[in-house]
Amino acid sequence: MLFIELYVILQSKRVIMKKKILIATLPAVMLFSGCAHEFNQVYKSQDYDYKYEYAKEAYESGKYTQAATLLQELITIEKGTENGEECLYMQAMSEFLNKDYESASLAFKTYFKSYPKGIYAEMAAYGIGESLYMCTPEPRLDQTETVNAISAFQDYLDIFPDAKLKERAQTRIEQLQEKLVLKELHSAQLYYNLGTYFGNCTSGGSNYEACIITAQNAIKDYPYSKEREKFALLVMKSKYELAQQSVEEKKMDRYRDAEDECYGFINEYPDSKNKALAEKYIAQCKKITNEK
Repeated sequence: MLFIELYVILQSKRVIMKKKILIATLPAVMLFSGCAHEFNQVYKSQDYDYKYEYAKEAYESGKYTQAATLLQELITIEKGTENGEECLYMQAMSEFLNKDYESASLAFKTYFKSYPKGIYAEMAAYGIGESLYMCTPEPRLDQTETVNAISAFQDYLDIFPDAKLKERAQTRIEQLQEKLVLKELHSAQLYYNLGTYFGNCTSGGSNYEACIITAQNAIKDYPYSKEREKFALLVMKSKYELAQQSVEEKKMDRYRDAEDECYGFINEYPDSKNKALAEKYIAQCKKITNEK
């Protein structure tokens, strides 16, 4: 993952890193690495330099739970010291790599708020969006996290216009927007499937009208979506069904509106597999309007 690789590069170039390490510390860290009993000894230790080096070794060894556990305490202890910035960012990365994305997003936010011009500031800003991206649910569910992730990536691009991960952030935004599109498509399809059922129409209107509004708004909001034809098809079908169930005083206008929609569909999608359906609807609409 490029996001992780960039952290490694930044870490190797870091100029604020602690330069003086006790000779005995690193061998001890290497010795203790990986053993639960020995980790507990480190956790209880009051030697914060030792604990800091152990946390770094745990992180580099892929023991992200151990690293995050130690760093959560060290963040407060090391605040304002030369290790404080790295502690905070490494803790965010540990949470991310441990797949605790909710905690990671909060940790990245804390880092960026604390060190807006820090050496890891750009990666932290991206990390907020990436963590939220990993939290987003499948399209049928509530998409609040998806909206938040889009906002985070957009903030990243606004703050860092020449960002290292600019293309990746833009791709993420497109992927997240498509998830919002699928959410709207599911909602529109559900309204259409409910059809003449009025149990959910407590404020008047109909499911077909709700389908039309939902689909038309999606086309307006996401004009370049690959699902655009599906929305257009739902609008066309809903307008025809709405005309069929209309009271007499509204029937003629709605059949004409449905006929116009069918022509519009054919013009925009001349090679659509649903062209025959549109032509069938046009014939039915003409039959009704000509009789009148």
